[in-house]
Amino acid sequence: MKADKNTINRLLKTAAGQIEGISKMVEEDRYCMDICNQIAAVISILKKTNNEILKAHMHMCVKEAFEQGSEDEKIDEIISLINKVSK
Repeated sequence: MKADKNTINRLLKTAAGQIEGISKMVEEDRYCMDICNQIAAVISILKKTNNEILKAHMHMCVKEAFEQGSEDEKIDEIISLINKVSK
C-alpha cells in the first residue's frame, strides 16, 4: 500500500471507536436518529479512508502502469471499485 499508513491507521481506529460507541448506544436503547447520525459519521470516515488509499494508488501504481504501458489492468481495477462503492 502506498498511502500513508499512519494516516490510514488513525482513520480506521477512529472509525472502530465510533462503531464501539454505536454498539453501546444500541445496547442503551438510545434515540434512533442519534444512532443514525453516528453511523453516517462512520461511513464518512470510511469513505475518507478509502479516498486516501485510492488517491495514493492513482498517484503511484496507476501512474507507474501508464509509464510501463500496462494501464488497462489498473483502469479496470478502478472501474470495478467505483462500481462497488457507487451501489
